Amino acid sequence: MVDEKPNKYIREETIPIPTYEEATTSRSPSHSHLGASEVSHDAERQGLLARHSPAPPGDNYRPPDMESARSSAEFQPSTGNNSARSSGEGSRHEMIRMDVEDPLSEQAQSQMGTRLSKRISSITNGLSSLNLPFRQWLPSLEYVRAHIPRMPGRFPEALKPGWIMVVRFFALLFVLTVAYVVFLSNIFSFRQRRGGQMYDPESVRMFVQEHVNATNIQLHLEHLTRFDHIAGTEGSYVLARYVEAVFHEAGLDSPMLERFDVYLNYPKQGGREVAIVDPPELAWKAKIEEELAYKDPPREQTLVFHGLSRSGNVTGPLIYANYGSREDFEWLHSNGISVEGGIALVRYYGSQTDRALKVKAAELAGAVGCIIYSDPNEDGFVKGEPYPNGRYMPADGVQRGTVGLTSWIVGDVLSPGFASLPGEKKRISKEDNPGLNNIPSIPLSWRDAQKLLQSLKGHGEQLKDDLGWIGGVPDVDEWWTGNKRSSPMVNLRNEQDEVERQPIYNVLGDIIGIEQPEKVVIVGNHRDAWGFGAVDPGSGTAVFLEVVRIFGDLKNLGWRPMRSIQFASWDAEEYNLIGSTEHVESRTEDLRRNGFAYINVDVAVQGSDFHAAGPALFEKSLLRVLGRTSDPLANRTLRSLWDERNRKMEGLGAGSDYVAFQDIAGMSSIDLSFSGEPFPYHSSYDNFQWMSHFGDPQFEYHQLMAQVWALLILELADRPVLPFDLEAYARSIKDYVRDLGKYSDTRRPPAAFDLTPLNDAADVTVQRTQKFHEWDREWTQNIYGMGGMESNALTLMRMNHNSKMANFETDLLDVGGGLPGREQYKHVLFAPQAWSGYDEAVFPGIRDAIDGGDWHLAQKQVEKVAMLLARASQRLLE
Repeated sequence: MVDEKPNKYIREETIPIPTYEEATTSRSPSHSHLGASEVSHDAERQGLLARHSPAPPGDNYRPPDMESARSSAEFQPSTGNNSARSSGEGSRHEMIRMDVEDPLSEQAQSQMGTRLSKRISSITNGLSSLNLPFRQWLPSLEYVRAHIPRMPGRFPEALKPGWIMVVRFFALLFVLTVAYVVFLSNIFSFRQRRGGQMYDPESVRMFVQEHVNATNIQLHLEHLTRFDHIAGTEGSYVLARYVEAVFHEAGLDSPMLERFDVYLNYPKQGGREVAIVDPPELAWKAKIEEELAYKDPPREQTLVFHGLSRSGNVTGPLIYANYGSREDFEWLHSNGISVEGGIALVRYYGSQTDRALKVKAAELAGAVGCIIYSDPNEDGFVKGEPYPNGRYMPADGVQRGTVGLTSWIVGDVLSPGFASLPGEKKRISKEDNPGLNNIPSIPLSWRDAQKLLQSLKGHGEQLKDDLGWIGGVPDVDEWWTGNKRSSPMVNLRNEQDEVERQPIYNVLGDIIGIEQPEKVVIVGNHRDAWGFGAVDPGSGTAVFLEVVRIFGDLKNLGWRPMRSIQFASWDAEEYNLIGSTEHVESRTEDLRRNGFAYINVDVAVQGSDFHAAGPALFEKSLLRVLGRTSDPLANRTLRSLWDERNRKMEGLGAGSDYVAFQDIAGMSSIDLSFSGEPFPYHSSYDNFQWMSHFGDPQFEYHQLMAQVWALLILELADRPVLPFDLEAYARSIKDYVRDLGKYSDTRRPPAAFDLTPLNDAADVTVQRTQKFHEWDREWTQNIYGMGGMESNALTLMRMNHNSKMANFETDLLDVGGGLPGREQYKHVLFAPQAWSGYDEAVFPGIRDAIDGGDWHLAQKQVEKVAMLLARASQRLLE
């Protein structure tokens, strides 16, 4: 049962969030491209959606009250003609005024069908295109006509029918012979076997590039950010139904909601406090909450708290610990500053980027509570003008976020390694859970932290400029560490609802492939946010929905990919990558067998600097995409900017939903983003106004991301030969081994520690991948040299070749074991760093053992990784 505690997010009376019926019957921005003649058809589709949509949650679904104050006119159907954007009709008229083309109108369908379609119109054209190896010896029709014997004079009338029958007989025999040769010799174009509507691949790529609509993306984002939508709340559920409606309207195959019941926590109104309680003359209480981001009209916004934090009410001396890294706490210890029994005050970012590990380091140092504040040196006025006049964090802005220990347990912390399906009886305890910290924590703004820092003056050690511990909070004239004996006593109270089985909902929709429908490329973005979430994740979600529309348009024109595409909107990513991880754990074996690739976009647009993270095998296909897309401000291709900046594929840590796909299912994964200067991350100021004024006012980079994303989907789902570059991957593994050697040397390894097995395995992997890729080079040369002709036997060989490429990543899983101490993670090459969750670790099992000083375990891990790597490369050639 879902927890039914009475204090769950009790708010003042506000205008409620729309019901899911209201949300899904209000026209989404994707309606805006419909022509006037299609309104009646669209109404029919709306009715169809209602019939196919699952019933709303029953009595067991009791979300925390995350209502948002806003005008009811924004969500309720129009009752008059004067309401601004009161219905889809208003949006449609606006789009018509802006001359947005209707790609699904009859005229547009006809035009695009003509442009795209390279249909085989008749058997004559099909046969004439065949480059038969024996065709040079067949007589031409002109030759046959010239050599038919002519009878002199008039032919007897009685014999004419017989002659005609003979001619017809030989003509029929000729046609049957050609047909027999064609089909029994298995020679035909691989494209002709796909069935349905035939398209030129280049025309498909042009179609997706040219049909990205920036206005659609803007309207989606405006809707997505109208109310806060933390995972498991009504706001998140309403958006799930909104996404589902877009999937239905796009015509995806079998759109559905996928439910899991997971552990989540929510703050209680009035249940959080940070206060100086002693000495009396310094008594003070933090405001904690942000000012209202929207004042006219006001909107309710998320309370300030840490996801997956511990409940507690603790009091202790205040100790300032810089960025809260293990090294910072070690410095305090070495300088005689004890944290035992204290309240640690640390700042975000710096030498420890993972907020959960800041709390864990404080816990291990003996602290009973931890406060994390946003320092203006990192994301505030020191960088530039703060919101609302600029892009940076204002004085009262607070960075919410999870303090779940993703490096140890990913997904629902009560069900590591198995899915939290409704009715699942197996659970582990939240007490002494390796995925949870054991001390309470809370985030603060620098406005509140200022008073705490000022109160430390004269206590402990005074900090010097060259130490790197002095932040940018104004009016703190001296920075001190505080100490256990004389620091002010601070009370930290964190009372919250902890719901062990809270429903969350992923939204899934497919485009079934034609050649290998069981093989799938998954395209994902998470939907939940800590507030309004315009950048994180709204920018990605808005782009995602436009990409869905474009591929829906293609499908409606008759196109289907060679391999299936699944679109997935994840829930509860912000807590601990929960929705995507539970999905993977519910179908792990199927994904290991049939998952070809996962493409993730979380924050689509924070700035204009393109980044990509993932294994090097993606680089060839990514560069092809970047070569045909252009930066709107630089007026240059993204490929030229990538090369100029000497960019490479970055590593995958634990920052988003690719983790379970890459590290548990063994699906090669890539993450895309346009990064930039800091923004009001995880605060209420990450909203539509911020994006429309400072982030991407013209939505040009949103449009560009949609192009990149859609083109990469086509690369992976619709190229005959999967465009993985295993040679590049093998070369990168050689580099990883060399870097590991340098890393181990800094730790003074014993003489018995030997990386030779791993070096040898990397060398043989380079050789085998080179040999493996000789086949697809020969295929490309022969098939395209023969006009696209491919036999059934060769098709089967190509599909098997593709599967081997995709399985290479899966073969790098230690399925029966996992990383020692972190067994949920199976990939022997990649995993989050144990003590820097947002950063990647290469050869994580080996590095963990080295960091722990266990050289015997490190050697065993070297030998295991070498064995798995050698076996994976050998399977390429079997």
